[in-house]
Amino acid sequence: MRLSTVILPVHRWGEGQKLWRRAEELGFHAAYTYDHLSWQSFRDEPWFGALPTLTAAATATERIRLGTLVTNPNFRHPVTLAKELITLDDVSGGRLTVGIGAGGTGFDAQVLGHEEWSPKERADRFGEFVPLLDALLRRDATTRDGRYYAAVEARNIPGCVQRPRVPFCVAATGPRGLRLAARYGQGWVTCGDPADPDVPAERAPGVVAAQLAKLTAACEAEGRDAASLDRLLLQGFTSERPLDSLDAFVQWAGTYRELGITELVVHWPIPDTCFAADLAVFERIATEGLAQLG
Repeated sequence: MRLSTVILPVHRWGEGQKLWRRAEELGFHAAYTYDHLSWQSFRDEPWFGALPTLTAAATATERIRLGTLVTNPNFRHPVTLAKELITLDDVSGGRLTVGIGAGGTGFDAQVLGHEEWSPKERADRFGEFVPLLDALLRRDATTRDGRYYAAVEARNIPGCVQRPRVPFCVAATGPRGLRLAARYGQGWVTCGDPADPDVPAERAPGVVAAQLAKLTAACEAEGRDAASLDRLLLQGFTSERPLDSLDAFVQWAGTYRELGITELVVHWPIPDTCFAADLAVFERIATEGLAQLG
C-alpha cells in the first residue's frame, strides 16, 4: 500500500512551493491537486490553476509523482489537455499521473456558459473524452470526429516521456465509467459514495467493497485482471476521521488494505476548512502510518 496527498491550489506559489517540497521530504508516493476553476466553500477564496501549479511543482521537486485528482470535461477539451499533459510529463521527467473523471454539477459545470449537463450527457461525453485523450497521448497525429469532441490532424510530437502514455486513474462508480477504467485505466479512484457523503463511518468500507466488486466485474468483462489496476481511495468525503490520530489512521488504512485498496490519498491540512487537521499528527502519519501496519 502507498500513501499520497492532495495539496489544494489555494496558496500563492511563494508559500505553496514549500508544501510540495515538504510532501516529497515526508516520503509521500504522490502529490495531487484538484483540477477545478473554483470549488465548493473555496469559491470566493484564492484558487489557482491545476496544470500550472503541477508544472511549478515539477520544477520544485525531484522524486515525488504528481497528478490531477481529478481533471474532467466540464471545462477541458481532449486536444488542448493532451498537449498540456505531454508538456507536464516532460517537465516532470515522467512523474505525471492523470486522474480523470466525468465531472459533476457545481461552479465548473456552467462556467463556460452552457447549461449543466445531465448525468447521461456527462457519461456520454466521458465515453468520448477518455478514448480520444488516450489516442492523442499515444499518437503523433490524431483525427477523430465524435458527437461531442473532434480532432483534426492534432499533432503531439514527441509524445509522453512515459510510454505508451502517461497513466490514467479513472474516477468512476457507475457501470459506464467502470468500463472505461477497466479498458483505459492504469488505476481507479473512489472517494466513497458520491450520492451520500454522510454514510456512517462503520458503513463506509462496505460501500467501497461493493464498488471494488463492480470494478472486478468490469475488468473481467474486458478480459483484464483487476489486480493490474492501482486502486486509490481519496479521503475526506465520508464521516471517517483517519487524520485525528496515528492510531485512527492505522486502523483506517488497515481496513482498506484488507479490501484491496492499494493507495490512500489524504488531504494536506488547511486550517479553518473542511480539511482542517493537526499538522504535526499529519506529518507523523506520513512518516510512520504505513510502517505501523506491519
